[in-house]
Amino acid sequence: MHVLDVVEIVGALTILVAFAAAQAGRLQQRTVTYQLLNLLGSGVLATIAAVQSSWGFLLLEGSWAVISLIGLLNLGRREQGRREQTA
Repeated sequence: MHVLDVVEIVGALTILVAFAAAQAGRLQQRTVTYQLLNLLGSGVLATIAAVQSSWGFLLLEGSWAVISLIGLLNLGRREQGRREQTA
């Protein structure tokens, strides 16, 4: 097994852990933790897909990363709005 294989497995496990925890009711999907795990895992997999010219996989994981990033940004904006309301 090569180092790239290990990195790829870690990226996949990161996404799967977030998904399994959400399905088990242990992690809410609209949280920083969930979105960050998805962004990190899909970002790793998208990078590997790009390097290996695996276009379908890049489309899937790149989209997953972008959607997770948007989710994180929305959570940040929501939190900032709450802070401004209490100030």
